[in-house]
Amino acid sequence: MTAWVPHKYIPLTPQDREHMLRVIGAASVDDLFADIPRSVRLLRDLHLPPAPSDAELLRELGEMSARNGDADRYACFLGAGAYDHFIPSVVWHLSGRAEFYTAYTPYQAEMMQGELQAAYEYQSMLCTLTGMDVANASMYDGASATAEATVMARDLTRRDQILLSAAVHPEYRQVVRTYTRHLGMEVVDLAHRDGTTPLDRVSDSLSERTAALVVQHPNFFGGLEEVQALAAAAHAAGALLIVSVADPVAYALLKPPGALDADIVAGEGQPLGNPLNYGGPYLGMLATRQAFVRRVPGRLVGRAVDMQGRRGFVLTLQTREQHIRREKATSNICTNEALNALAAAIYMAALGRRGMRQVAEVCARKAHYARERLRRIRGFEVAFPGPTFHEFVLRCPLPPEEINRRLLDAEILGGLPLGRFYPELADGWLVCVTESRTRQDIDRLAAALEEMV
Repeated sequence: MTAWVPHKYIPLTPQDREHMLRVIGAASVDDLFADIPRSVRLLRDLHLPPAPSDAELLRELGEMSARNGDADRYACFLGAGAYDHFIPSVVWHLSGRAEFYTAYTPYQAEMMQGELQAAYEYQSMLCTLTGMDVANASMYDGASATAEATVMARDLTRRDQILLSAAVHPEYRQVVRTYTRHLGMEVVDLAHRDGTTPLDRVSDSLSERTAALVVQHPNFFGGLEEVQALAAAAHAAGALLIVSVADPVAYALLKPPGALDADIVAGEGQPLGNPLNYGGPYLGMLATRQAFVRRVPGRLVGRAVDMQGRRGFVLTLQTREQHIRREKATSNICTNEALNALAAAIYMAALGRRGMRQVAEVCARKAHYARERLRRIRGFEVAFPGPTFHEFVLRCPLPPEEINRRLLDAEILGGLPLGRFYPELADGWLVCVTESRTRQDIDRLAAALEEMV
């Protein structure tokens, strides 16, 4: 027998590296790190302590972690796109089963019937919740889903302008601009009025170039938009209406966008059974009308019957560049959030229609109590008078950032200071109340604010 001789795998030859450096205009690999101070790059002695034992390390990490404030121990009044809803134990007990938790995304449909059925059930329940005809098997997050919806609208209408309400989540708007910047699309901001999108400004801005109007409902300030009137104005100009959503739980109480003539619903599914997770991974949702199904980005799971008449599930549409010609692809999204979508499906199935509505009603009632309780504190006033779901904006007598710092001493996570996104609302404080907050939490927040002022 011939002895086996190992061969080194060399991914790049020195000639390859030299060619790449010439193309990008660098003299050496070291030039790629020139922005990092030399003293840091050449640091050799890190002065690390001796390696601890396993038990010592876990004890030290536990002590460090206990110094953090988190939504499990603190009363959380921060929302703005990530919501502290109660998650029934069954959701992650089932989602964490090995056959789901370790499964890869369903490329081989015939081998992934359980995963595909879960996605199909998620799609079906999402359509019921939003009032739309068809939903895809999930996307990355609310911001990218909203941006994908604008590109979808461009393809459907063959127009290149997007009207974007300033009452849409500011970070969603940033992602929309990033997506559309190199696609020859124009994004026009529409200023809000009293916390909602004014119909007259929409009508004045619509043109034969407008592909879609994008609004959020409930919007970033917690207010409720006149979705049906906005849809009528958009449709009269030949444009589509995209409704972005940050908390779909609201649609268990409010009339869904599909019943209000929306064309595309895109947004965040984190509130459906997914924890805060330090900001991710989250769950992008996209639902639309049957007529637009072939322009839906990502994957769509359908139900079929095999030759023996048995029910089965298949990837009906895969309009991605990995599956079809690049120029025909609707999106370059290369995966989905299957595990997060599974959690959302279990959450919606566990609560059912009645349970979802009860959660939404409790959110609205507690938020209403909090708004009335806080507005009576000297110096605080409600910024926008219209109806809200479970978020509202207060104008504060102290800088909101200072209020939040002082609330930490009372183990309270305060609302979002709005001056970062809206300079005219430098004293604005976006407060969120979900069903997880108790009356005692709200009263404790009010007492802390009363003591401050």
